[in-house]
Amino acid sequence: MRKLAAGNWKMNGTGDDLEEVRALIDACPAPKKTDIVICPPATLIHRMSEIAMGSSVQIGGQDCHPKDAGAHTGDISAPMLRDAGANFVIVGHSERRTDHRETDIMVRAKAMAGLAEMMRVILCLGETLEERKAGRTLDVVGIQLDGSMPASFPPGIKARDALIIAYEPVWAIGTGLTPTNAEIAEVHAFLRTRLVERFGAEAGQETRILYGGSVKPGNAAEIFALPNVDGALVGGASLKASDFSKIVLALDAA
Repeated sequence: MRKLAAGNWKMNGTGDDLEEVRALIDACPAPKKTDIVICPPATLIHRMSEIAMGSSVQIGGQDCHPKDAGAHTGDISAPMLRDAGANFVIVGHSERRTDHRETDIMVRAKAMAGLAEMMRVILCLGETLEERKAGRTLDVVGIQLDGSMPASFPPGIKARDALIIAYEPVWAIGTGLTPTNAEIAEVHAFLRTRLVERFGAEAGQETRILYGGSVKPGNAAEIFALPNVDGALVGGASLKASDFSKIVLALDAA
């Protein structure tokens, strides 16, 4: 199973920042066992995909609408992302769940829209600090997984090839805080068990589970050494090639 380093640029980046992608390609020309994807704002997807064509870097979207088209001002559909050059899409990020009040049902619909366009779906899960302190972490991520998981997959598409789970504790995103290694390992083991129960032993073991939440060059190697951590969903540290390339190389060496 290849690992995955995914960078989420969030609402950051203009044309001037495309040089960071060129620098990332130069720094990580051919990782031996790691896939790389950058999810920029929608305004950069097409230009970034042209730069990345034929390189080690793939491009994704940060969200998609459940429907292919219609009267949804400001939204972007999965076919539009695909047309612009994206072959990954993030769904269910905590910032979408919080800022836009997205429910598990909505996230599931978006995941299925991405799958219908043959894109790989990065499905995000994670608890708040209050839920962590209340000892509800596994309950929360279990409910999110069950409610947000695609109900089915397109014919010929295997779950392990199309679905990626990203565990991102909400309280660790952009704060500089990270769970302990034991806490990360506990959640990833729980998710692995759930995936095996859902898809069977082989497919469940081969579905990638990423960790996200203040991943940076200084802690990457330690996190990637944990069992059931198959990569990372990186926020701020993915904006600069000098930082993100170190995370990619740490993952490739794990």
